[in-house]
Amino acid sequence: MSASAGVAMLGALLVLGIPPALARVEAAGLQVSLGAVRARPGGFVSDSAKLRAVAPGFRGAAELRFEYLGPTADQAPLASGEMRRQVGLKLNAESGCNVVYVMWRIDPVPGLVVSVKENPGQRLHAECGARGYRNVRPASARPAPALVPGSRHTLRAELTGRELAVWIDGEPVWGGPVADGPLEFDGPVGVRADNARIDWELWGRTGSGPASRSP
Repeated sequence: MSASAGVAMLGALLVLGIPPALARVEAAGLQVSLGAVRARPGGFVSDSAKLRAVAPGFRGAAELRFEYLGPTADQAPLASGEMRRQVGLKLNAESGCNVVYVMWRIDPVPGLVVSVKENPGQRLHAECGARGYRNVRPASARPAPALVPGSRHTLRAELTGRELAVWIDGEPVWGGPVADGPLEFDGPVGVRADNARIDWELWGRTGSGPASRSP
């Protein structure tokens, strides 16, 4: 695909893919499975080395509005043993074993990475560990800006069937299918962070649950 065709495709996704309105996830609508989250008016603050949370009832599209505050005081490796700093979204989060990740990496190699973790029949970390990951190559993409302490950004993603579109600060940065066929798992949206302190709000597409409508 040529560069011009890629830009055109991303532009079309921007026009057609973003839902007209999302809803803010309130404290009562957030389930935190790992890490400490401190609620503030309209959002949350997290400074744990690992953060994992989902918003049941919010599906398909999500936006993380956040300020990157810098590295956490304590650092923890991934289950694979790798040290990484990153912030991102979870889509179709059926469990910790079956989920689509849209991660904005900070260290050691910055950039936006989409990966699918798929382990059929498994739900618990004790069952799947760090197995089942595969990184997905986009059909078209633009470089993500570097995340620096004190910067504010939005990371938005929409998964329709197997087609994913991602925006950073309103600009399309990633588009394409995440699988050759239909995904075999489904679930809510969520947030993940590793070794990164963030002040954040999570917004998602919802038909129910405690929420405040975006304008």
